Amino acid sequence: MARLRYFARETVISLRRNLMMTIAGVLTVSVSLALFGGSLLLTRWAGHGTERIKGGVKLEAFMQVRATEQQISDVRAALDSDKDVKSFTYLDKAAAFEEFQRIFREDPDLVKNINADSLPPSFRIVPVRAELTPSIQRRFAAMSGVEDVVTPEKALEGLLDVTSKVRLGLILLSLVLLVSSLFLIVNTIRLATFARRREIEVMKLVGASNWFVRVPFLAEGLTQGLAGAGIATVVVVTLKYGGFDNWFNNPNSVFRLFYLTTGDAVLVTGLVVFAGMVIGLMGSGIGLRRFLRT
Repeated sequence: MARLRYFARETVISLRRNLMMTIAGVLTVSVSLALFGGSLLLTRWAGHGTERIKGGVKLEAFMQVRATEQQISDVRAALDSDKDVKSFTYLDKAAAFEEFQRIFREDPDLVKNINADSLPPSFRIVPVRAELTPSIQRRFAAMSGVEDVVTPEKALEGLLDVTSKVRLGLILLSLVLLVSSLFLIVNTIRLATFARRREIEVMKLVGASNWFVRVPFLAEGLTQGLAGAGIATVVVVTLKYGGFDNWFNNPNSVFRLFYLTTGDAVLVTGLVVFAGMVIGLMGSGIGLRRFLRT
């Protein structure tokens, strides 16, 4: 118990002695971990949305604008007899135009320049199993009068590409900031060891082990890492409940299918706290390494 009190007292004294460096380290750790946590939330959000859309997978076979009635009938007959097709619906030009008007109702200039004859009829196809999607796509894309068969993966391609790039950018930025925070913690620990070098030399002369000397400095780094992780955790929770849960709840948007669970928030905050502990302990270990060798 006396040792614990000694380690706690030395940790507090060292943190107060290098207060500005400590604050700088904590802030850098918190910013980098908040970016790290935000990128993880974005990954989970996009993953849930993608899986939900694939769960209700629908292919859409677009006919050519000038497809004949015979070509449309051939596709309908092929869908009726295809054992891999669970169900399908047909959207003629009028239904396609009605849907177009609903989707783009906030862009009247665009709607004004489009009429029903310029839109292709289409078939919306539900496969028996999601794994059958590629084979159905290949079969019907080759039929006469079919312009294209769009799968959920293709429809989401642009969105997932943007999401991946944003996620990669956030991860790279958070890694740069994590390395910066690591160096700040290393410098803080080195300043602390330099300020106490006489005291530490005396301790070693009377037989104190390296681990006895290390513990207060490891606790100092751990405190900085946990303090930064605590701030980042608040940011992550705010992003989950105040951001992702509110930003994309428009019922007419495809993003309504994207979501985050409480389990996602718990998982991400756990990883953020773990990363904060690792950064703090690594910074302390590197900062002490050279000093305890001499």
